[in-house]
This record gives sequence, structure tokens and C-alpha cells, in this order.
Amino acid sequence: MSPRSTVFVIDDDEDVRQSLRWLFESVSMPVEVFGSAAEFFGDPGCEGPGCLVLDVRMPEMDGLELLEVLRTHRIGLPVIMISGHADVPMAVKAMQSGAVDFIQKPVNHQDLLQRVRKALAADERFRAEIGDPRIIAERLEQLTAKEREVLEAIVNGRTNKAIAGSLDLSVRTVETHRANLMRKLEVHSTADLVRLTLACRLRS
Repeated sequence: MSPRSTVFVIDDDEDVRQSLRWLFESVSMPVEVFGSAAEFFGDPGCEGPGCLVLDVRMPEMDGLELLEVLRTHRIGLPVIMISGHADVPMAVKAMQSGAVDFIQKPVNHQDLLQRVRKALAADERFRAEIGDPRIIAERLEQLTAKEREVLEAIVNGRTNKAIAGSLDLSVRTVETHRANLMRKLEVHSTADLVRLTLACRLRS
């Protein structure tokens, strides 16, 4: 883990924020806590490196809405979502929108630390892998026009079924395009696919 990597915590509950601050500080992890999405976006260091630990249920802008804004702002931090009211559709939506993990409250601190360490290591590795823009350009040039359309839809959080409907394709064809572009871009998850695309846009 890079010394510069920071754990960013967003939760409207002050007790939770302080508890998580103490947890990460107890293992010497740099941590910044925020009570809202607006506070987070006002921090100049919010673009990483590091990871984001994010509560789903918050006033003004909830966690799922924040994932959408992260894409709009082209911030590619890995996101771990936490919810006390989780259900399967919510978890699926979070992962489709680029979250790398989804945890239900009450949170086991040791489990959270393990997941955060994993996210930080993945972020460090990912940043190292995308460090050369020439390599990114070479990978993107391998994509067909249709694969680029599918990629854009994936980054916008659309399901295979929704992509198939909008592009007048079968779901099986979308799945094939999705598999091909992930192979060409050398990623193994939707989260990394979204983050790679965001990184490319930041460099353009």
C-alpha cells in the first residue's frame, strides 16, 4: 500500500465517522472523513489514490446517486458500499455502477479492514498498470465501434438487457461484446472496466 493512499469515509452519522476514523488510524492508514457528498467533493484530495468507504443511506445525495456523480466527475476511486438496509437489487445496482464491494451493517471491523486493504492494493496495482497512456490507447484501438457503444453503456451503469434494447441487439450478442472488450482491455470485473474508462477520459 502506498503511503499516499487514503481511505475516504462518507457517512452522515458522526459516531460512525469517528469510529471508522479510529479504526483506520489504529492500523496507521491515512483516513479522511466527510459527513456528506458535498464535503467530499470539496476536498482537493478526493481523486485519490486510495479508496472510498460510502454509506448508502444519506440525506441530500445517497450512496447510489454519489456513484453516478463520481462517474460524471471522472473520479475512479474504488468504492466499498455500506448499508444497514441492503437488499439484493441494491447490491446489484451498486456493483453495476462500479462499486468493488458491498457490506451490510453491523460492520465487522476486521472484515472491513481486510476489504479496504484489498481495495487499496487493487487501486495501487491499477494505477501502476494504467500509468502509460500509450498502452491504454493501444488497447482502446482494438475495440470495434459496437464494442465502444457497449462500453459506454456499461460505464453509464446499464444492464445487458437495457443495452440490448437500446442497441437493437440480443442479450447474448451484448454478452459477447462485453466479454471481448474486457479481454481486449485486460480487465476482469465491471468495476475495473469502469475505472479504466474513467482513467482514459482523464488523460484525454
